[in-house]
Amino acid sequence: MFFGLLMACWATISKYGHWEEALFPSPMQVFRTIQRGITDGSLPLSTAVSMKRMLIGYSISMVIGLPLGILLARIEWLEDTVGSLVLGLQTLPSICWLPLALLWFGLNDTAILFVVIMGALLAITVAVKDGVKNVPPGYLRAARTMGVSPLGIYTQVLIPASMPSILTGAKLGWSFAWRALMSGELLVVGLGLGQQLESGRDNADMSQVLAVMLVIVALGLFTDLAIFSAIENRVRERWGLTGARQS
Repeated sequence: MFFGLLMACWATISKYGHWEEALFPSPMQVFRTIQRGITDGSLPLSTAVSMKRMLIGYSISMVIGLPLGILLARIEWLEDTVGSLVLGLQTLPSICWLPLALLWFGLNDTAILFVVIMGALLAITVAVKDGVKNVPPGYLRAARTMGVSPLGIYTQVLIPASMPSILTGAKLGWSFAWRALMSGELLVVGLGLGQQLESGRDNADMSQVLAVMLVIVALGLFTDLAIFSAIENRVRERWGLTGARQS
């Protein structure tokens, strides 16, 4: 019902709104563009290239960000030094890393991956650090009293107890990585959804621009529902929070 109303509003604005139809295409025009992109293979190929870059960059960010966040939370001098640097760098928009990436790596996939990693890594690190720092000290005292090993303190207490914050960081990292990826692909010549957006802009083809935007939104919704929401529901069940939502 909601999406049907949204489509009706979109079609009405396209037909009777301030902009010409070429600048604000109708839903049918956009869907025909998507269908054409699927038929000629350009849209699946661009999606596959972008997802490959996304998965590689995001995986590297998680592998680095998770242990780094834990170390920042547990080692005071590291938090006072590296932690301050991480917090400061987090305020930089991901596109600010692009000039450095282009100078260091050139116009290639490595530059895009660097921007994606820097876009996701800092958000993941900060979220993990905050989650670990907020674990009640009583959990650690109880674990030591029961003879849990130093490694077990991390694997059996700190990480499970901070899992809601880690999951939040993972979701934030994914969204920041997407933004960084689009920033890189818009400016670096090559395949990808960002270049499809840039091509639509260069050709004044707003239906292509909106088509790619819809594909990106669909990928984001699918990832959230298929992966993050499934994990989040399991975490909520583990913590007994499944009935916490108010109707």
